[in-house]
Amino acid sequence: MSDTQIYPSDVAFTPAVKAIQARKGSREAYAQAERRGWRTEIDENLAAFLANTNSFYFATASADGQPYIQHRGGPKGFIKILDASTIAFADFNGNRQYITQGNLSENPKAYIFVMDYAHRRRVKLWGEARVVDDDPALTQSLMPKDYRARPEQVILFKISAWDTNCPQHIPQKFDAADVAAALAARDARIAELEAELAALKGQPQPAASS
Repeated sequence: MSDTQIYPSDVAFTPAVKAIQARKGSREAYAQAERRGWRTEIDENLAAFLANTNSFYFATASADGQPYIQHRGGPKGFIKILDASTIAFADFNGNRQYITQGNLSENPKAYIFVMDYAHRRRVKLWGEARVVDDDPALTQSLMPKDYRARPEQVILFKISAWDTNCPQHIPQKFDAADVAAALAARDARIAELEAELAALKGQPQPAASS
């Protein structure tokens, strides 16, 4: 963050943003929110959220401000917490365009947007990122176990501020694997109940009382 920033949220609420908030009537509410403070360190809630994340969007910009967003995915837990304000992940081999890496080589500012569609939650993280492509030990330590992908490098992300959003307008969606597991559990329970019913039907009926 620059020296002119007072609150962690100033990373997003620039003077231009605050001017528009004032003009449209939301500045007072956000002024109260910024005094309460956006978080700058990873707490238990964020750690649990990231541990259950298998997909997010990673935004960077070139030196002249041209933005770029790239999807990053992996098995749950592929985002690792290194310390109270640093996360990291193995960057898997992809289409080899290297737009993100090129942007970070000249502009370290970056942004991570994580969406949890199933629970209609989203987390926003502002910070700075850098690519580490000359540390095989670090790369291997961040590689998810038994995941069939080739790690090419590591991306380290230092959090400047993070915040959550309300669930408004988030469509509820579920991962195919979670749906399959839920259906399998349902089918197993149906089979169990059908077996119990069949057993009960096969039992002799109690004699009627006289």
